[in-house]
Amino acid sequence: MSKIASTKKLYQQDVYLKECAAAVLWAEEDLVVLDRTVFFPTGGGQSCDIGTISGQQVTEVFEQDDLVYHRMAGAASFTPWQEVRCCIDWERRFDNMQRHCGEHILSGICYRLFGGINRGFHMGQEYMTIDISLEEDPSIREITWEMAKQAELCTNEVIWSNAPVTVRRFETRQEAEQLPLRKALAIDEEISIVCVGDVENAADCVACCGTHPSTAGQVGLVKLYKVEHYKGMFRIYFEAGKRALLDYGRKHELIAALGNRFSAGPDDLMDKIKAREEKTKAVKNELHVLRQSVLNARREEIREDLLSMQGYTSPDKYPVLVYEYDDMKTDDLLNIGRPLIKEIVKLLIICSSSDNTALLFSNGTVDCGRLVKENASIYNGKGGGNATSARAIFPKRDGLDTFIDLIKKHLR
Repeated sequence: MSKIASTKKLYQQDVYLKECAAAVLWAEEDLVVLDRTVFFPTGGGQSCDIGTISGQQVTEVFEQDDLVYHRMAGAASFTPWQEVRCCIDWERRFDNMQRHCGEHILSGICYRLFGGINRGFHMGQEYMTIDISLEEDPSIREITWEMAKQAELCTNEVIWSNAPVTVRRFETRQEAEQLPLRKALAIDEEISIVCVGDVENAADCVACCGTHPSTAGQVGLVKLYKVEHYKGMFRIYFEAGKRALLDYGRKHELIAALGNRFSAGPDDLMDKIKAREEKTKAVKNELHVLRQSVLNARREEIREDLLSMQGYTSPDKYPVLVYEYDDMKTDDLLNIGRPLIKEIVKLLIICSSSDNTALLFSNGTVDCGRLVKENASIYNGKGGGNATSARAIFPKRDGLDTFIDLIKKHLR
């Protein structure tokens, strides 16, 4: 391994080369090193190529010490100096080329328009992001959505101009710095500079080791999604190329479906949705008023029964009051029982038959929480609470019925 100087990187000579012949220099477990390769390794914010080597699947490619390593899906069944055939997944390669070049142009436009420097770049599965730091023009302190839309238009104008995309390679920093770079160099040798457009008036000019199409027109489209503050910078979410077109298609289909649902076109869709929301809100308010009326009526029904018990000569003779409703949520039942707590002499139980729940209320004379804790689990129930209110929930109706019967007998 120590005798291998480097892998010849054919993707640097021709990004459109889809396959090549190569010789195996080293293979161990699932890693393979070749004398030459068309596979681009992960780097510069761009994911690696995948594909096959003589029919065997390549799942990862990375570079270390000027050697390109190919990780296979299984154990590499190659021998030293064996001739192999490398084939990349071209759809993935061109997707990366479109997206990466789109990022270059957008970053260059942000630098030109706002003095913004790209301090972070990520190519995600759903979208790309760049983090723009406003450093060059003190008068510009933020990137608004209107500013972002201006950058989007300018970016696409560069694409529509089909400006040439060139890669220049330099051995030293001094040579590379003769170009109008939008970002200071971070390396001192073997430098690749990507330039979009005429170098004298470039849309972008920056160091990059990724792959890019030969013309900006091949990017096709750049579409911005949103802008947000991020760690003192401005993060721009966007997509480029075929992905941007497919995303537009999905959203167009969604808008069309919403338009059909609301009998509206793109121009009046939001008005129709707003009108529907206002109508729904009015119905909810009406339902709330009606629900409160029912709650008050049921609460008064229970209150009348509590008042009728005042004729009992001994508190021990007070019965456990049990009420059952199947048309209300648990929160509604709580709103019935809680206001009555101070008026309850022994125990009030309100049940929801729809979810096998019992709500217990007391003025504290009977400890509701203790009743639930000591008895609910006997019938596979669970719950808890405090002295004045508690809740017991059962998986089956017979557990609820048996629990209530036990409590009534226990407090008789």
